[in-house]
Amino acid sequence: MAREPLTPGGEKLSPQQRTARLSIIAAAGLAALKLVTGLLTGSLAFIAEAAHSGTDLVAALLTFYALRVASRPADREHPYGHGKAEHLAALGEAAFLVLVSAAIVFESLRRLTGREHHTVDATWWAFAVLAVVLAVDISRATISWRASREHGSPALAANAVHFAADFAGSLAVLVGLVLVRAGYQGADAVAALVVAALVIAAGVALMRENVDVLMDRSPADADAAARAAIEAAEPRAELRRLRVREAAGRSFVDAVVAVAPDAGVQEGHAVADSIEQAVRAALPGSDVTVHIEPRASADLRERATGAALSVREVREVHNVRTVLLDGGIELSLHVKLPADETLAAAHGTADAVERAIIAAAPEVDRVHVHLEPLAAPQAARQPAPGEDDVHREAIAAIVRELSGSDPVDVRVHHEPRGLVAFVTVALPAGHSLAAAHETAGRIEARARATHPDIAEVVVHTEPGAALRSG
Repeated sequence: MAREPLTPGGEKLSPQQRTARLSIIAAAGLAALKLVTGLLTGSLAFIAEAAHSGTDLVAALLTFYALRVASRPADREHPYGHGKAEHLAALGEAAFLVLVSAAIVFESLRRLTGREHHTVDATWWAFAVLAVVLAVDISRATISWRASREHGSPALAANAVHFAADFAGSLAVLVGLVLVRAGYQGADAVAALVVAALVIAAGVALMRENVDVLMDRSPADADAAARAAIEAAEPRAELRRLRVREAAGRSFVDAVVAVAPDAGVQEGHAVADSIEQAVRAALPGSDVTVHIEPRASADLRERATGAALSVREVREVHNVRTVLLDGGIELSLHVKLPADETLAAAHGTADAVERAIIAAAPEVDRVHVHLEPLAAPQAARQPAPGEDDVHREAIAAIVRELSGSDPVDVRVHHEPRGLVAFVTVALPAGHSLAAAHETAGRIEARARATHPDIAEVVVHTEPGAALRSG
């Protein structure tokens, strides 16, 4: 059974690292082969291609090192990981390519202007070397490109581009040698210029691409995909800011989203989760951070509820009502606080709630805060078989009278305050919520009025059985 290749430190090589290692071996072999051939034949184009392969060797070495660094997990000093190491390597490679190409251009111009005379020997074995080089160039370009697409690696993608440029340069060398063999000695220097131009073009493109990443330029495609995903997942949320950057093929997304000011913490968290999942689906492997803010609202109730919930001591807000009185607006609400809080502290919280509401809704003239303690869990017991059948039948009769159908379910239990009934009632699906609530209220009131030993009736309304989804 074949063993996995290891690093000098004894660690397993990743698929990207194995691809980079093959690139190192191929680049070293090609550089040596081209250099020896160029020196023996006097071909500047071959020497230029050897230099080109030498830069590829440096690139492959940088890529191999960068991939080892980039594969390290995030740590305290690098909370976003080490992915930019690949882009630093690619940028250094591009700068090296440009410098070597400048030297090749200088030497080519010297030969073309007659300041340096060299005779190129276009021997048969030079063409054989070129055939081998072309085959290796096309194969490693293909391998690196496939690996870069599979693993999302910019360093391997850079290698693929360079290997493709090598193939084009080798074709230029081939044409130059053919022309030299035909008697045009200057064709070799022209071929060297073509190779240098290809290298410079590739180097400039790489520098621009990797500088964009290192400068955190927002990629247009990823930005558009993230925006579309957020709008589709949470159309009612307001996207206030979106920042997207990339490193090592991974997107980092920061979004600021505004929700209704009266949304609870759990609701805001659910919105954030929904957005994170949608963005990760659109940009696989992305790191997504969502910040939730309250949005501005014209609705008085939303602003008042949101303002009350902004007071840290407040645990729950309900029964928010507004009343028009002599041209002014008075607002009342119920606020729940911890049961063990002192009255003095609770009064201070009520004052803070009033100030917060007036600040958020200056059109309100007066605020009335009703303070309630948060209910603690209470012990209850289930009735024995047949114990409360009378109450169940009485409640069922009330439901039939007021709703026109049997209750879906009636359950009771006993608490220290008395018997508590939970009733599920089916109503026509076309009923408005207000009408359903009114029916539930009449059932509750009738049950308490006719059976004083029933402490509370909780009525749940739902669409008729034929219309329910299950």
